Amino acid sequence: MSVTVVGSIAFDGVKTPFGERERMLGGAATHFALAASFFDEIRVVGPVGDDFDDAAWKTLRTRGINTDDVEHVAGGKTFFWKGVYGDNLNSRETLETDLNVFETFEPKLSPAAQEADVLFLANIQPDLQYGVLQQCTKARFTALDSMDLWINIARESLEKTIRAVDCLILNDEELEQLTGRPTTYGAAQEILGWGLKAVVGKQGKYGAALYTADGVFALPAYPMTDVVDPTGAGDTFAGGFVGSLAATEGEITHDVLKRAMAYGTAIASFNVQEFGTERVERLTGDEIAARVADLQGMTAFDATPVALRG
Repeated sequence: MSVTVVGSIAFDGVKTPFGERERMLGGAATHFALAASFFDEIRVVGPVGDDFDDAAWKTLRTRGINTDDVEHVAGGKTFFWKGVYGDNLNSRETLETDLNVFETFEPKLSPAAQEADVLFLANIQPDLQYGVLQQCTKARFTALDSMDLWINIARESLEKTIRAVDCLILNDEELEQLTGRPTTYGAAQEILGWGLKAVVGKQGKYGAALYTADGVFALPAYPMTDVVDPTGAGDTFAGGFVGSLAATEGEITHDVLKRAMAYGTAIASFNVQEFGTERVERLTGDEIAARVADLQGMTAFDATPVALRG
């Protein structure tokens, strides 16, 4: 079994009240893959430029992540984002966005990537996501992330794509914006009516909530004394969530999804402790298991452990 993730691979420049990094590895596909690599074989699909150096390749291949489908665009530069966070880390200002090779990205999947057991579509243009779905017809579970931009300018394409996946992962405000419903619960119920198996509403520092036909499960964020850099936390959560599902045999039930929420939450809690990928790169399975156990003590769910790699 394997997981294919399609999305951005980037360099980020980040400043928070706790420090600054002028250039560090980032991107949705990167953060997702590093988290999901604890559970299964991960194949990354995304573009990079000539500036993607040996150190970046080494990090992207952490825990055996397969980069055969990463497209090196000769003569190009890798997607770059720069931003600064406010004092409480709840707000951030984008200072620079250079799409570079990501601007003309058209996913090209090898036969191995197309045959993935699980597929995650990170935040890219909805028509591109839909095209990937048409190539990955063998996936037993598909999940999608998006953003308010596509809700505003590509709603029809986005809705068509959402209706073709098993799980939607958005923040609570985006779920309400997408449906026009005044509550996240109402929004999630409407989207489940589109034929999805699950909706996950991310709530930032407050945690996340799972909605299925069998009920609602809210899980708070792991208690943290200090948060250094929240960049990539949502994608890391998605990596832990979807990755743990890939490592689960049999039917993906409400209880299995509840457990996946805990793995996503636990790994995301490590991500925010340091800048970029720094903490998750050297994270161990034992550390994850300990935080999942802590979360079980806070909120009741089936904590039958998933086998972790690394």
